[in-house]
Amino acid sequence: MAFWKQLTLSFLAVAAGILLWVWFVPGADGVLRRIGMPEGVVALVAPAGQEGATPGEPGQATGQGQANGNRRAGAGAATLVVVQPVAIGTVNDRLTALGTGDAIQSVTVMPQVSGMLAEIAINSGDRVEKGQVIARLESEEQRIARDQAQVALKSATEKNQLYTNLRSAVSRIDAFDAAIALEAAELALASAELEFSRRAIIAPIGGVAGIVTVNPGDNVTSSTAIATLDDRSELLVDFWVPERFAPVIKVGQPLTATPVARPGKLYEGTVEAVDNRIDEASRTLRIRARIPNENDDLRAGMAFTVQMSFDGERYPAVDPLSVQWDSDGSFVWRVTDGKAEKVAVRIVQRNPDAVLVEAQLAEGERVVTEGIQRVRAGRPVQILGDEAGATPAEGGQPVASR
Repeated sequence: MAFWKQLTLSFLAVAAGILLWVWFVPGADGVLRRIGMPEGVVALVAPAGQEGATPGEPGQATGQGQANGNRRAGAGAATLVVVQPVAIGTVNDRLTALGTGDAIQSVTVMPQVSGMLAEIAINSGDRVEKGQVIARLESEEQRIARDQAQVALKSATEKNQLYTNLRSAVSRIDAFDAAIALEAAELALASAELEFSRRAIIAPIGGVAGIVTVNPGDNVTSSTAIATLDDRSELLVDFWVPERFAPVIKVGQPLTATPVARPGKLYEGTVEAVDNRIDEASRTLRIRARIPNENDDLRAGMAFTVQMSFDGERYPAVDPLSVQWDSDGSFVWRVTDGKAEKVAVRIVQRNPDAVLVEAQLAEGERVVTEGIQRVRAGRPVQILGDEAGATPAEGGQPVASR
């Protein structure tokens, strides 16, 4: 087909499309007038019902033009909405953790030397004082060695004293040897007494003895546990907290601990120590607390629920229904001077009754919770229950939307 024929057919198709658009679309004549189309051409192509209609005068249109005008008028109406005031919520103001208690001092008593148990001086559950003998090993051989060392020391002492008195009659070498022998005898006696003293097993701390699992006549070594001693006048409770609490927990801060086995009992204590690093596997920080045990109610190994309070971080709190999302993220509609304003938010924490957000919102400001689907930025809104009543925009009426 020749080019001029293609061009002619294309022109006719476009003209037919424009005629159909003008004929069937209400208000198309006004569009033609606004773009500068001559009035004669508009009158020629426009339907009879639209001729003479001017933009912004929907009351003169008939049929579909009148309906379209009514829709345009309703587009500026105030949207009926329900609002809730913004509150202020606090996050990270309370910590609850599960910990394990341990005695403030705990020792497993073992003999320093091997031998046969001759005596056990305590019973299971006895309160033991520091330095008290809790058991003895058979020590006859060590006692004899000590007595021999005492005799040797006595002999060396007398010989040295004699050489001292007879200094002019003996050589200086003999006197020197006598003094050296005296010192050696003194050291031998000290060693014998040490070996003899080690046959007595002494409590290194004061506390309560655990169950004694050995009996007289047992052969024990330096790795045999004779008894366990716990000083439980105070308890240390180790617990782990999320790493976000690391900057706010300090030594000396108060806390409360409740034994899991005794839910109604509350003990007040303080932070004893804070670990110097975060556990990489659990992303938690180890904390040690100290709590009193004046009535001896607590035992090492008990589980505790530890609670701490902090100042926390304050954020605006909004109704969960008010938070919406679009391509830019989450937002809420704030009502200011009767108009809707879009405010971007970042969700910090979700609670059953409120959502804590980071946003430019002040306490008491109102955000839309219902009727959100019809709200547009900058458009007027009417709050449900507002005594001031509706103020229609462009002659329209408030539009209810839930």
